[in-house]
Amino acid sequence: MAVAELTEAEVAAQEERLVFSEFTEVTAFDVGCRLVERARAENAPVVIDIRTPDRTLFHAALTGATPANDIWAMRKSNVVFHFHRASMAIQLMHARKGASIGPQIGLDPMDYADHGGSFPVRVVGAGVIAAITVSGLASAEDHGMIVSVFEGLER
Repeated sequence: MAVAELTEAEVAAQEERLVFSEFTEVTAFDVGCRLVERARAENAPVVIDIRTPDRTLFHAALTGATPANDIWAMRKSNVVFHFHRASMAIQLMHARKGASIGPQIGLDPMDYADHGGSFPVRVVGAGVIAAITVSGLASAEDHGMIVSVFEGLER
């Protein structure tokens, strides 16, 4: 799915719909394993990372992924933690506004990347507690992989 095919409203609807009643270490492992299965089925050279602001809950680097994908995953998850929005939502918003991550908004592009592929783990009554990130494909494909796995989960 190309970025042009996604709209800000569609991503916002995904964020509103894909909310967990709880999210534990066991949940993170299950989601991570499902993402690995999906990525393997597609021969996707990706890094999959699930983290809270201060702790890694799940991490996998599949065949063909590079160390740069780890850095991109961290930068995209930082966007989720800063904005409490999917990194794809921020990418689309910035594209519409002609803006980007940088000094004009007070964020260092070495630490933040407004590219799709990181999705907030939102828990009812708690808000955003983690980020699930895929890095290695095009922005919309990274984002789409997460959303498709989320949609198949009982939350």
